[in-house]
Amino acid sequence: MKISIGHRLFASVLLALLAVAAAAVLLLRHNVLASFGDYAAAIELDRLDDLAGTLARRYRVHGNWAFLPDNGRADWIARELARLQRVRAAAAQQDLSASASAMPAEPPAPPAPPSPPSPPSPPSPPDGHVPGPPAPPDAPEPAPLPLARRVALLDAQGAWLAGRRPDPADATVRRALVVDGRTAGYLAVARAARPGDALAYAFLRQLSASLWQIVALAVLLSAVAAVLLARHFRRPIRQLEAGSRALAAGDFDLRLDARRSDELGDLARHFNALAARLAGAEEARRQWVADTSHELRTPLAVLRAQLEALQDGVRSATPDTLDAMLRQVLALNKLIDELYALARADVGALDCKPVPLDVWTLACDAAHGFEARFAGAGLALELGPPPPDAAVRADPDRMRQVLDNLFENSLRYTAPGGRIRLHADVDGPRVRLHLDDSAPGVPDAALARLGERFYRVDASRSRAHGGAGLGLALCRRLLEAQGGSLAFAHAPSGGLRATLALPLAGIQKESA
Repeated sequence: MKISIGHRLFASVLLALLAVAAAAVLLLRHNVLASFGDYAAAIELDRLDDLAGTLARRYRVHGNWAFLPDNGRADWIARELARLQRVRAAAAQQDLSASASAMPAEPPAPPAPPSPPSPPSPPSPPDGHVPGPPAPPDAPEPAPLPLARRVALLDAQGAWLAGRRPDPADATVRRALVVDGRTAGYLAVARAARPGDALAYAFLRQLSASLWQIVALAVLLSAVAAVLLARHFRRPIRQLEAGSRALAAGDFDLRLDARRSDELGDLARHFNALAARLAGAEEARRQWVADTSHELRTPLAVLRAQLEALQDGVRSATPDTLDAMLRQVLALNKLIDELYALARADVGALDCKPVPLDVWTLACDAAHGFEARFAGAGLALELGPPPPDAAVRADPDRMRQVLDNLFENSLRYTAPGGRIRLHADVDGPRVRLHLDDSAPGVPDAALARLGERFYRVDASRSRAHGGAGLGLALCRRLLEAQGGSLAFAHAPSGGLRATLALPLAGIQKESA
């Protein structure tokens, strides 16, 4: 089943938002349940300001806690809180009466009858817990203790003085009682069995009621984000898809918009580079076919003309006619051999058998083989001093083929009275052979194209000398197959310099 990018983005964003919302709810629930009781106890502790002030004043008067009763200390805090509440109520009533008497427009209202005193609380057991009948197993959870039953008075060392006796299982919040700059004791409020859980669970229930709204909002945001992201990514992807189809159909002139600065922009730039390479390869293939057919047509046309002349009786089968026909056959055979060698080099199947040899000695032997032809063409051969090291690993037959092609090229295109000079040097890990000839030279525009297949500086002049424009290309591929290179430059003598470079045999052994 095909799932579009928009649907995938929608699902990814939705799951991410739901995961974040669920994590936030779980974290909030944990924090509420863990901290709500302590927060409530801290608020309750703030409500004991009057009790703390009263205890501090009485401690300052007596200098210690001797004013506490000897008996009934467990209920003393509750009784003291009730007394302070009655004092606050009486003070509030007096303030209300004074405010009413200050208003002349209305007669003063009769004072309200005093409220009956609260019945005394039953004494608590020594452990500070209120006795009661045991609750049945299925009975509801008892109500939390009131604040007066959860307050304890401790001395400076934390020992119990009055109120609720401390229980190690209780979670308490303390407030220091400071008298004259030193801590005289503490008021401790024990957290109820479930002091704020009812509020906490009510808050969580209200929050859970809003979860559906959160889910709906997450779905809406996911859809919007998925649409925007899909639109952002889908356009260049569709362009790449259309471009790939165009390349598959053979349209190599298509280029994509590569102005994006992200990975899709890099992909578009790589696509354009690939299209340019394919266009160049297609153009080279067409040129290759055209040049090959043209070069094959020339000797075949000459052979056909000579054979038709013999057949029509225009010419007789003389040795000169047969020699002319043989030259065309040999030129055709040479062209086919070069094309075959280049085709094998393109697929990496060129047959090379490298052996240790002295490339300078091999080059000198090849030069001496052309010495008579150079002299017949009015050219002088000059050999430079041998290099300090010329030991390489190469195929001697392939190297002779390369050297013969280069010497043949210099013989054909060097003007009479010129000079051919062979010299060598060592450049780091490579030995270089330089073959320089004299004028005429090669134009700058043509220098960079030397070594291309079927390229000739002067096509008509080259064809007149029997060249098809494959010799230098074949030389370059033969050297590259053996780890070498072939470069061309202007010679100091005014002609062309061909430089052969091969790695030295010692360097080859170390890298191997």
